[in-house]
Amino acid sequence: MKMAHTARHVFSALLLGATVSFVAPVLLGALPSAVAAPMTGLPDFTEIVEKAGPAVVNIRTTEKVKADAATGQPNDDEMQEFLRKFFGVPPNGAGKQPPLVPKGRKPGSKSPSEEVPRGVGSGFIISADGYIMTNAHVVDGASEVYVKLTDKREFKAKVIGADSRTDVALLKIEGSNLPRLTIGDSDKIKAGEWVLAIGSPFDLENTVTSGIISAKARDTGDYLPLIQTDVAVNPGNSGGPLINMRGEVVGINSQIYSRSGGFMGISFAVPIDEAMRVSDQLKTSGKVTRGRIGVQIGEVTKEVAESLGLPKAQGAQVERVETDGPAAKAGVQAGDIILKFNGAVIEKANDLPRIVGNIKPGTKGVLTVWRKGASRDITLTITEMKADKVDKADDADSADAAKPAPVANALGLVVSDLSADKKKELQVDSGVLVDGVEGSAARVGLQVGDVIQRLNNTDVKDAKQFNALVSKLESKKMAVVLVRRGESSQFVPLRPSN
Repeated sequence: MKMAHTARHVFSALLLGATVSFVAPVLLGALPSAVAAPMTGLPDFTEIVEKAGPAVVNIRTTEKVKADAATGQPNDDEMQEFLRKFFGVPPNGAGKQPPLVPKGRKPGSKSPSEEVPRGVGSGFIISADGYIMTNAHVVDGASEVYVKLTDKREFKAKVIGADSRTDVALLKIEGSNLPRLTIGDSDKIKAGEWVLAIGSPFDLENTVTSGIISAKARDTGDYLPLIQTDVAVNPGNSGGPLINMRGEVVGINSQIYSRSGGFMGISFAVPIDEAMRVSDQLKTSGKVTRGRIGVQIGEVTKEVAESLGLPKAQGAQVERVETDGPAAKAGVQAGDIILKFNGAVIEKANDLPRIVGNIKPGTKGVLTVWRKGASRDITLTITEMKADKVDKADDADSADAAKPAPVANALGLVVSDLSADKKKELQVDSGVLVDGVEGSAARVGLQVGDVIQRLNNTDVKDAKQFNALVSKLESKKMAVVLVRRGESSQFVPLRPSN
């Protein structure tokens, strides 16, 4: 959903007809007078644009590409394709067209690298001494960043820092008494409020578009909820400001929803409150420090909530607890449902990393978790977030597999006791190994080698106990099993067969 930075210039002329309606007065017999209804018209953005426009900048980036010493051409396949499309240079030197050689250099001379255009974007000045905000994806991978003002002055910018999780970057140019934008409060915006965007779509500098806020906090699966608008945003608008009717920045235009690559009526902006918190950290240290507790989480479904006795489907389900992490040391277990953090309610799973991420590492926090039909508080110490690890699920260990029972239980599962070695490997005290799946278990995706740790709110000790518990389940009532696969655990709803 990220916007591209380069695009062909396509112009379409549209003739927009305007209509004007006139309301004639109506004589109302005996009524002494008629109260005129208030008339409202479309907003006038001219003053806002005149004041804000000079502080919005065009950003272009370049990238260093290794060049072939013999031809002076970049030897990267992607760059060859770029040259072929835009300059007519055949890829890999094929054909009779002479090689592209920069002016002033003789063919065959050494050239360790070439600066080639990489993309265009937008940004806006937030301080008179030259600090500029934009998107992280605008400057990601760039060798050089250049900033052009509306008065045609161009500066070489320094990237102070960039944060990919929020898609915010902070730049600095050398200047003084520069025009700047006023920072607003994104917490106070409302759906239906008029806003406008200024940027450089398709490298058309200082283009103004307008619309309304469609949703204040749209959860797109990113690190933070975004502002959704119907403001026209296209490639090149990335990093530009979203401005309210008071001329204040309330967001950074960042993404669009599109199936074509162009604007389709839905765009998203990073809330300025969060962007300013990020930029403050980037300005101080060049990076963003976030808190973490060491858990892998998932959503709580309605079926899981009902089976565990939760009043409603909310919270974050703990699927895995990182070994020696803050949560593990505090006693958090796979299968716990995190309902609150420091008193703040966790409505959905994405709320937890956002809340924890804003807490300074080293700070103590209190988790309220739901476990086996009751809530409890767990105190832990926040640590600093590091690079994400990619974990691979363990394969089933055939040496530990026992002979499957001839008939699966009412959940469609054939299980056996865990060996001592398997318990040690998985770092669990109990559970059963899945040796066969059929029926409802197969339909929901359970696999041979999975480990069942809990049935509803009861820990599973061995195969005999598990099968006995399953035999007592009501056929019309959904049950949930806590399934361990690799290093992750997850509740899976299952309906017993008759």
